[in-house]
Amino acid sequence: MDFRMNGGMSLRRKRFGSVTGTIVEMVPTRLGNRRANGCVIFVTVEDMDGNTVNFVLSPATYVVDFETLSVGTRCTFWYSMDAPMPLIYPPQYNAVVAASERNGRMINVGYYNMALVNEDQTLQLNMDGSVNVRTTNNQYFQGSPANHDLVVVYGSSTRSIPAQTTPELVVVLCE
Repeated sequence: MDFRMNGGMSLRRKRFGSVTGTIVEMVPTRLGNRRANGCVIFVTVEDMDGNTVNFVLSPATYVVDFETLSVGTRCTFWYSMDAPMPLIYPPQYNAVVAASERNGRMINVGYYNMALVNEDQTLQLNMDGSVNVRTTNNQYFQGSPANHDLVVVYGSSTRSIPAQTTPELVVVLCE
């Protein structure tokens, strides 16, 4: 969905929301009417303000660096703001991307346009030949990452607007 602003510049509505907090519980759960088989995990996260949010971690969830998440781990979970969700408290989302917090590592999840600028115009990617571009199942991505939803892992960026970075890893969230 595009929104036009002054000068004809197109801005997309932000597609991914995120929650950062500490995992306080992980329980195997069932999906639909299937019994719990260990493939789907119900994760409870508590944020810095003590609010609780639940995430469904499925085999379709991309976990950055394929890390093993556990109770006590400080993480960020991204979810699709377009996906249907039950109107319950605490909120419950299907996790699209999950990443544990690590010093010196920053992660941005969102749509990047043809100029490799993210949807909220805060980060632009400089893609030199050294950038590792993969799919969620760790295969080399054969096309251009432009005009895709991306997971961008980077260490530093410029202080410009938008900030610019040469990422360490770009993961294309193929539809």
